[in-house]
Amino acid sequence: MMQKFDNPYLLLTPGPLSTSITVREAMLKDWCTWDNDYNQLVQKIRINLLRLADTTSEVYTSVLMQGSGTFVVEATLGTIIPASGNLLVIANGAYGERMVEIAKRLYIKVEVMHPGETSVPDLEKLENFLQRHTEITHIAMVHCETTTGILNPMEEVVKLAKKYGKIMILDAMSSFGGISIKTQELGIDALISSANKCIQGVPGFGFVIVKKALMEKSSNQARSLSLDLYDQWKTMEKNSGKWRYTSPTHTVRAFWQAMLELDAEGGIEKRYQRYQENHHVLTTGMDSLGFKCLISNSLQSPIITSFIYPKAENFDFNLFYQNLKERGFVIYPGKVTSAETFRIGNIGHVFPEDMHRLIKMVEASMYWKKTN
Repeated sequence: MMQKFDNPYLLLTPGPLSTSITVREAMLKDWCTWDNDYNQLVQKIRINLLRLADTTSEVYTSVLMQGSGTFVVEATLGTIIPASGNLLVIANGAYGERMVEIAKRLYIKVEVMHPGETSVPDLEKLENFLQRHTEITHIAMVHCETTTGILNPMEEVVKLAKKYGKIMILDAMSSFGGISIKTQELGIDALISSANKCIQGVPGFGFVIVKKALMEKSSNQARSLSLDLYDQWKTMEKNSGKWRYTSPTHTVRAFWQAMLELDAEGGIEKRYQRYQENHHVLTTGMDSLGFKCLISNSLQSPIITSFIYPKAENFDFNLFYQNLKERGFVIYPGKVTSAETFRIGNIGHVFPEDMHRLIKMVEASMYWKKTN
């Protein structure tokens, strides 16, 4: 299947991303935040999120929160970590570093482990750190660090967190819905993601899948009124899906449609296979044109891929970007500090045929070949 080309270009980004026509059409109806039909829809979303996370409602709950993914990360850190808490952030990219910044802004005691932008955490060093620093109460890590596209060793880190009795917070912003995560089996305490990632909705809210027992302990801990995850949860529980403040109704309706389309595709495993095929077509084609990946294949996620600038002296990323945009594709600039890179996303309503077409457009945009 190929993207129906109803937009001027495809978004090959890690979110917002290209969505289906039917997801966008779902936003054509207006909804009332007090209406029972709308709140029932919210409840169905909350239940389905637990299913996608491979959890049960006896142990976990889901909470929706207005804003971007970062809003929800801040709501989670600022609500479930008490004043006496000590956070360890494993940061090998910009989004891990953002959690560090959030913690500092909220006056949460924080330690940082820096594996490096192109490396995953050393598990032996992590275990040694936890043995030495018994004061650590919480660990936070980004699963898929879209700074580079690296996929961090989620299962191994969660197992160490559980071994040493730590509360594990997983930023699964760019992986949830596209990579299977056995949340309850692993014992992840809080998993955070957003509407406009692998479930392929549009921006406007994020969500947390969190242990009920942890939420119950989080009353009166939030450092913010609007980002109080506990109060948001209690309101949704008491009022059957009602948000505390005005909710992004159109985005919520689009997200439900996106969830239906995820099921119709065959669920997370089938979507993962499509993303993997997108990535394979992309990297094979780019390699044939002389573009090398930043991350080794063993560490690479199928979500987004970072490419090193070609060695051609007259390569101009801005011109390259504009040329591709004019040919129907929008890519992402790089974000790493150690190398000049750009990024291409493999997620969204994008198919291998689209990636084959992209490779042809990349070749057509390689203007520097004319003078070499």
